[in-house]
Amino acid sequence: MVTVVIEVSRGSFVKRRPQGDVDFVSPLPCPYNYGSIVGTRGDDGDPLDAVVLGPRLPYGLRVRVRAHAWVRFVDAGVEDPKWVCSAGPLRAADRAGVERFFRVYAGFKRVLYTLRRDDVGPTACVGWGTE
Repeated sequence: MVTVVIEVSRGSFVKRRPQGDVDFVSPLPCPYNYGSIVGTRGDDGDPLDAVVLGPRLPYGLRVRVRAHAWVRFVDAGVEDPKWVCSAGPLRAADRAGVERFFRVYAGFKRVLYTLRRDDVGPTACVGWGTE
């Protein structure tokens, strides 16, 4: 079990950084609750990212859930795993939907980096890992 703080509620267009300031506004709503795992640190220096499946959860809520697996994600050339969490087991449809989301998300991030003129490494969803 992990504790996840919700930074983007399911259905929201606004992605916030862990400190609360706006990172970007998406043209599409987020299909999952998105946040970070409390007490962790990734290679990018931020807490590990997590999606929480299920109904919409409010911004700032801390929820205790099971971390089932992670999506291997590279953001600007840095490993940035995305943990997939839920109260129940992951179904094949959940895995397919999450992977599809992160492939699209990687494309949006590449466009964002181009618009910001950020000279960064590759950004891509590169598969799954498990505990």
